[in-house]
Amino acid sequence: MSKSALISYFKSKTAEIGVIGLGYVGLPLVIRFSKEGFKTIGFDIDVEKVKKLNMGETYIKHIDSNEIEIAIKNGFRATTRFSEIANIDAILICVPTPLGVHNEPDLSYIRRTLESIKPYLKENQLLVLESTTYPGTTEEEIVPLIEEVGLKIGSNFFVGYSPEREDPGNKNYTTKTIPKVVSGFTKNCLNLTKSLYDQIVDQTVPVSSPRVAEMTKILENIHRAVNIGLVNELKMVAEKMDIDIYEVINAAATKPFGFTPYYPGPGLGGHCIPIDPFYLTWKAKEVGMNTRFIELAGEINTAMPGYVIQKVGEALNIAGKAIKGSKILILGLSYKKNVDDLRESPSLEIIDVLHEMGANVQFSDPFFDSIPPTRKHSLDLQAKSLTTKTIQSADLVLLATDHDQFDYELIQKKAKLIVDTRGRFKQSPNVIIA
Repeated sequence: MSKSALISYFKSKTAEIGVIGLGYVGLPLVIRFSKEGFKTIGFDIDVEKVKKLNMGETYIKHIDSNEIEIAIKNGFRATTRFSEIANIDAILICVPTPLGVHNEPDLSYIRRTLESIKPYLKENQLLVLESTTYPGTTEEEIVPLIEEVGLKIGSNFFVGYSPEREDPGNKNYTTKTIPKVVSGFTKNCLNLTKSLYDQIVDQTVPVSSPRVAEMTKILENIHRAVNIGLVNELKMVAEKMDIDIYEVINAAATKPFGFTPYYPGPGLGGHCIPIDPFYLTWKAKEVGMNTRFIELAGEINTAMPGYVIQKVGEALNIAGKAIKGSKILILGLSYKKNVDDLRESPSLEIIDVLHEMGANVQFSDPFFDSIPPTRKHSLDLQAKSLTTKTIQSADLVLLATDHDQFDYELIQKKAKLIVDTRGRFKQSPNVIIA
C-alpha cells in the first residue's frame, strides 16, 4: 500500500484508527473518529478503564455514556493489547507528559508507549504524537525508533505531530470545531497527517515541521501562564491598595482591542499551563538561553496556594481563631469549574497544607464523592453535601473552584467567613478576596 492508497483509506474512512491513551485528550478523539465512521481501537494500560469503556460506561463526567455507546455501535472497542497495533493504519499517541521532581520533562510515558508498540509497527502506517512536549521531541524520540525498526520515514512509514487543543467542559468549542495544527517529518508525512485530520475537524492548520507545531502548543500555554501570573501579581498589589481587581479586569475588558481578560486564582491547574512552560525553559537551557520572563510567571503562579493559605490565616485571626483546630470547608477540587479534572489542581495542595497545619478540612464538590489519589497527593476525605448545616458548621468557607452548581446566595448568607479566590462574591464584612 502506497502513500496515495493510505490517503484514499483516510478519505473513504476505511482506515482503522488506534488511539493510545484514553484520557481527557484520547477519549474525545476516539469519539470524534467514531462519529465520522472510522473503526477505532483505544489502547490503555488501565484495565479498569478499558473494562468500563467496553461496557459503554464513561469515567469522565463531561463525556456522556451515550457517546461511548454510540462509538461502540460504530465499531469502537478498547484494549490493553498493544499487539493489535499491527492491524492499525493510523496510530495517535495521547499519553501524559508530566514534570519530574526537578521540573524537568518526564517523557517516560511516551518512551514506554513507543517501546510497547515497536514490535508491531509495519510499513505504510501513520504515527502521530499529540502529547504536549518540547520542540524536538518528535525528531529526537520517535524518528530514531522508527529508523531502528528499519522503516523509511516519508517513504514506507509516516510520522506527524499534531498537538491536542482540548478544553474540558467548554461547550462553545469541540474537538471538531477547534482548528487543528498539523505537521509532518517530511512533506509526505505532512500530507498524510493533514489528510487524516481533515476527515474529523473543520479546519487543519499545516505548519512546516514538528518543531514548529511543538513550539506552537508551548506558546499557547505560556501565553496563558504568563498573563495569569501577571494578573495574580496585580491581584496582590490591588489588595494592598484596597482595589477590587475583578472590577478592574471587567472594566478593562470593555476595550474592544488590545486587551484580553485573564482572571486570578488560587494557582494554576490542568495538565498544560502549570507544566508546559517548564518544558520550554528546560529545552532553552540546552541552547544556552534563560527564559527569565517565563520562570518569573511560574514562580508567581506556584506561590499562589501559599498566598491563599495566608489569607485564610488572616481571616481566621480577625475572628479570633487559628488555622489549627478550625473547621475549614473547601468548595471545589477541580482545577477549573464545571469539570471533574484534578490534574495539578491547587485545591489539593491547599488541602494538604491546611491539614498539616492542624485544620479540620472538609470539602464539597458536585463532581467528587471522595478525593481519588493522584501522583502528588493521597487525601482520605469524603465529600460533604452543601447544605445550610454544612456551611454554618464551618469556621471558614474557602471557594477554590467556582462550579456553577454551587448555591452562592446560600453560601454568602450562611457562612461565618468566606475566602474567595475566584471573585464570585461581593466584598462584604464576611468575605475576603484572595
